[in-house]
Amino acid sequence: MYVLPDDLKDTLKGHIGQLVDEPELLKLLKTEKRVVSVGDKVTYTLLKHGITPVLCIVDFLLERKPYTPEMKAFIQRSNMVHIKITNPPGVITDELWGAIETVFQNPQNGPVCIEVDGEEDLASLAAIYLAPGGVTVIYGLPNKGVVVVKATTTHKQKVKEVLDRM
Repeated sequence: MYVLPDDLKDTLKGHIGQLVDEPELLKLLKTEKRVVSVGDKVTYTLLKHGITPVLCIVDFLLERKPYTPEMKAFIQRSNMVHIKITNPPGVITDELWGAIETVFQNPQNGPVCIEVDGEEDLASLAAIYLAPGGVTVIYGLPNKGVVVVKATTTHKQKVKEVLDRM
């Protein structure tokens, strides 16, 4: 299990990858084959534009507050395998890590939506680190936009440095 120490919180307010707005995101994703979305708003945005991520991770909260039942139902009705797990705020549990790892090891099982009871904010670290080459991870950065991260050796190393401090 990884636990976020207080001295890393400011570091994680930054981002690895490219910060874009929604139109730019949709343009970038036209050429991507395997996308992972972490967060409810980015997942909803992809799904409403007909893009089904190979993996999405949601907690049914926007900035730690519930959102419209219609948006939640839209994500739940998506054509994906839905897995429910528990992950408290400020941690990446072994359960969350293992679920992400299993999805990447078994792509033949189709698109998967991990529904988190708790918080999925740190899941992007695990998703970037565990993703095979050719996967693009996207996650929202509140009040700033969407971060697009390719699962490259360089990005994985940056994430490993953060994980090593947890």
